[in-house]
Amino acid sequence: MVIDILLAFTIFATREGLVGGTTANGHVIVERDWFAALPSRRGLETTVKVCTETRCVFLPVWDVGPWNTKDDYWNEDRQMWTDLPQGLPEAQAAFQDGYNGGLDEFGRKVLNPAGMDLADGAFWDGLALTDNAWVQTSVLPPSTAEVTTLLNVRSGPSLSAPIVGGAGRGADVPVECQVSGDVVNGIDLWDRIGVDLYISHAYVQVPSDWSAPVCPA
Repeated sequence: MVIDILLAFTIFATREGLVGGTTANGHVIVERDWFAALPSRRGLETTVKVCTETRCVFLPVWDVGPWNTKDDYWNEDRQMWTDLPQGLPEAQAAFQDGYNGGLDEFGRKVLNPAGMDLADGAFWDGLALTDNAWVQTSVLPPSTAEVTTLLNVRSGPSLSAPIVGGAGRGADVPVECQVSGDVVNGIDLWDRIGVDLYISHAYVQVPSDWSAPVCPA
């Protein structure tokens, strides 16, 4: 299995809130939910990896926003604002540099540089944020390894290893390799999904012919 080197962008993330509302994919938002929103429908049903200096979360993209709906800034061939560099959200350019007269695609004055919304659980519990913040963000390529329930991400393949983030239900995770560790629901395999980032394989759904290499010692 070959894991591509991903582009990571520094993006201003805001807390979505909106409990009881409905996302672009039809999900009804619950308290302390785990998903992300990107400002283009091209991002729907992808997975994002979002990190602070100490924690990382893996989130399914279920909503569209903030500010724009056609700003797939993570793509080289972006849908709108093609004169902006890859990785720079239109809202950030509008807020910081007065791009597009400081307005979003709907003509509203942009009041913050947000290029991503995070549901409350991912924001508060996953990343331990207390206010909107700059984060490192990657839109992950499709994967056949899907998380089936909210999982803790730990620094090692052990239930006693520190929790360093989480993976939301429906997130496609980039399994680099597997290692034996603590038994969870009768399964002792753990998936490494980044440097010092591990989840139990007990709650990861994969095709019957799926396999991953053993992590090097």
